[in-house]
Amino acid sequence: MRLSCVFALGLAVAGLSLASDSAAALDVQRHVHHSGRRMHAAVRTSSTHRVRSATPKFRHATLTHRRHRFYERFTASSFAKGNIFAGDITAGEDPIVRQAAIDALDGMNGTAVVIDPSNGRILAMVNQNLALSPGAEPCSTIKLSVALAALHEGLVTRDTPVHLAGFRMNMTDALAKSNNLYFEELGRELGFERVHHYATEFGLGELAGWNIQGEQLGVYPSQPIPQSEGGVARMCSFGQGVSMTPLQLGAFVAAIANGGTLYYLQHPTSPEEVLAFEPKVKRTLDIAGDLPGLQNGMAGAVQYGTARRLRANFQELPVFGKTGTCSDKGTRFGWFVSYSATPMGSMVTVFFLEGGRPTFGPRAAELTGAFYRNLWDHNYFAERGVQTTAGLESPSTTLAR
Repeated sequence: MRLSCVFALGLAVAGLSLASDSAAALDVQRHVHHSGRRMHAAVRTSSTHRVRSATPKFRHATLTHRRHRFYERFTASSFAKGNIFAGDITAGEDPIVRQAAIDALDGMNGTAVVIDPSNGRILAMVNQNLALSPGAEPCSTIKLSVALAALHEGLVTRDTPVHLAGFRMNMTDALAKSNNLYFEELGRELGFERVHHYATEFGLGELAGWNIQGEQLGVYPSQPIPQSEGGVARMCSFGQGVSMTPLQLGAFVAAIANGGTLYYLQHPTSPEEVLAFEPKVKRTLDIAGDLPGLQNGMAGAVQYGTARRLRANFQELPVFGKTGTCSDKGTRFGWFVSYSATPMGSMVTVFFLEGGRPTFGPRAAELTGAFYRNLWDHNYFAERGVQTTAGLESPSTTLAR
């Protein structure tokens, strides 16, 4: 169906994700919204027309004005202070996977959660204090749930060109390049009721774990944020007003990886619990027919989009993923969720970083590449039946560009 395009150019300036790795603000979602107050930030277009943007009533970071440009000022550190893994419960984890994740973080302030999507077992959860916390704004990772909702509703296919402000884009490129305008338009077309329905069906707003001590809840609101703050459109482009935990995101993407089974995540705390492990299904999602449209965009993110830094560290196996970057009260968040495709099955990873300017989604993707590289160099996959990359066939990912 033909989608309406009712975007102001001010939103286009504020919402477009940047696709250049040379800028530390890649995939950064600028939180500039409409409200009663106006800030005089003139943005020159090709026709020399100047557009005013409104100062938000709710601001996610301090902005400094300098020569008509606005820079976020961050107060949090991107680097860990002390041993952030000291309190972790590790007796039931895979020691090789755990060490690979710790080494990949390489001193960054963050957490990594690794999940077996075939049964919901958490293979490793490093920096468990952060992993089990109430979570943070999901940033652009929220686009995965919005994309699945739009595909399932028949609103678009992966190839449908959506007319935006001066250009057209399909879902594959919109996911790969994390385009905010595209997902704001989908959000408006879906409406809050349908967006909320699918998000909660996918496990957002619920505890993801089964009796995981210390797990706290990420909340999906029952009402849209005010229109003055962007409304449902902003909720769908980078999750404004939503809090999501690494476990919630990991459980959701595990369901994508396994074809639609949403498991309760379980974190064995002893070898005995590992031996007695039994999967626990939360519910089955009717998404199998929608997944090819989603997977193309997740593959594109790694191949040519916002997660392409992963390939600097690892190219031996196919990886599908989504980045996210945003900020709140002087702290920047960097998300990357992914699953790999190997002959021995899939592995889901969530890397979540907190800090300042060095923290952003593409950096989390780069660390994920280092994680896979660590496993590969320690023959983790070879011991499970993957000897070399020779003869490996990647899943069909003919990208619609």
